[in-house]
Amino acid sequence: MPVSCDEGEALSLIHFEGDVNISSAAELKQLLLRALAHGKGIHVDLGCVTEVDITALQLLWAAEREAKGAGVGFSLVGQWPEEVAGGERDQVQTDTCRSNVKKRREY
Repeated sequence: MPVSCDEGEALSLIHFEGDVNISSAAELKQLLLRALAHGKGIHVDLGCVTEVDITALQLLWAAEREAKGAGVGFSLVGQWPEEVAGGERDQVQTDTCRSNVKKRREY
């Protein structure tokens, strides 16, 4: 599953892995709606994303807008894939992904 959500007391951690596109959009939407409904901060980890399509970007934008309107914190962390950011992927991102997966298991 490329999208998952861990609920903590203070925030919801939404974690992406691999390609996040139209095939995972319905699942992403449900996770974002659930996180918004809890009224906690929302932390979206993009550290292990390899590709993001416009559907996922629109859902993230809408969730951020709703969170801000509700006074809920919303943050994106990690590197965007080169298809979105225009940057280069290198070993640093691979190490970041491994580190994020380890942190997620500890969360």
